[in-house]
Amino acid sequence: MRMQRAGKTVRVLAGLVFAILCAGVAAYAFGYLYGDYKPRNPFAVRFARSGLDVPAHFFAAGLALLLAPLQIWGGLRRRWPRLHRTGGWLYAAAVLIGAVSGLSLARNAHGGWASGSGFSLLALAWLWMTALGIACAIAGDYERHRRWMLRSVALTAAAITLRLMLALGQGVLQLPFVTVYIAAAWGCWTINLAVCELWLRWPARRRLGSAAA
Repeated sequence: MRMQRAGKTVRVLAGLVFAILCAGVAAYAFGYLYGDYKPRNPFAVRFARSGLDVPAHFFAAGLALLLAPLQIWGGLRRRWPRLHRTGGWLYAAAVLIGAVSGLSLARNAHGGWASGSGFSLLALAWLWMTALGIACAIAGDYERHRRWMLRSVALTAAAITLRLMLALGQGVLQLPFVTVYIAAAWGCWTINLAVCELWLRWPARRRLGSAAA
């Protein structure tokens, strides 16, 4: 009983931290759209030249981040299934816009093809896994829907991991920015997917171990 309570407490705290991080990065994305232009900032210069894909990506990715904690919250799914479905379609639309605009931005990513290819694969995987999750929901396979959408949320959270990696590489390790940025372009989503897969497979592995014992 104590172990169950401890496990529930850990899950609640982890969910709260995740929601706060999602809201913080989403607020940064929305705020960036209304910030002043900084000509000495290389990112600002690239974004200014890019066009509409910048506001589309920042707004859609920010919306997906805000919706992600709600969509994986079991209480919402059980108590208000219609709200969960509505939020799911909004999330899917945000992913579609965010991924397509992200592909456009990746062509001129800071660091060239080394980082751009990482962001491009992230956008494609984001689209693919979200589409699979939607297809499973339409087919009535809700277990597979849950698993694919958790993978999609892991990719949505790449925006959080990206900034954590940049802060670690630049602020703590004092590494060259381009080196850190290229590593973050790949690590922000591959690390998230690896952690998600471990989490998804751990209960099955534990059940198999119990059955063998």
